[in-house]
Amino acid sequence: MQPSPEETFLVLRAQSDDREALEALLRRVQPALRRYVASLVGSQDADDVLQDGLIQVCRKLRWLERPESFRAWTFRICSRFAFRHLRRTRKIANITAESRLDEAEAVTPRWVDVDGERLDELLSHDALSPASRAVLLLHFREEMPLAEIAAVLEIPLGTVKSRLAFGLKTLRARGGRS
Repeated sequence: MQPSPEETFLVLRAQSDDREALEALLRRVQPALRRYVASLVGSQDADDVLQDGLIQVCRKLRWLERPESFRAWTFRICSRFAFRHLRRTRKIANITAESRLDEAEAVTPRWVDVDGERLDELLSHDALSPASRAVLLLHFREEMPLAEIAAVLEIPLGTVKSRLAFGLKTLRARGGRS
């Protein structure tokens, strides 16, 4: 998803201590971040994790060097907080099996055109690890390219591809439509 010139301008204004611009930016990105975080940590903990992430966004915005990367940057910050929360609460699944698939090629799913409700149903499946769920959410819901997902999650592109392939394989095996 390409940033709008308006969003980039808001970032520049917010970096210059314009509180209204900062509030406008947070209002723009908050719904997507909330959905993303809730899909990773559950709706019960999502607000707390999101609040921590948005506080960090406010604190660090001044040092964002590429204003056009604001949205991906906010997802990176919230991803860190979500995975930290999962580790702290010991909910995170063992992803070592997925890391062995680094060289696996990503497959183009045939269910990409499903409606939002079906996508939410598929992505909330318990069989998905949080690592695969994050990649699937960013790719299919937020429409991020794989290279941007790698930057958001701070992992190699090969790992993004393997988590995507692993997640799709898991969904297919558990009854996801292929």
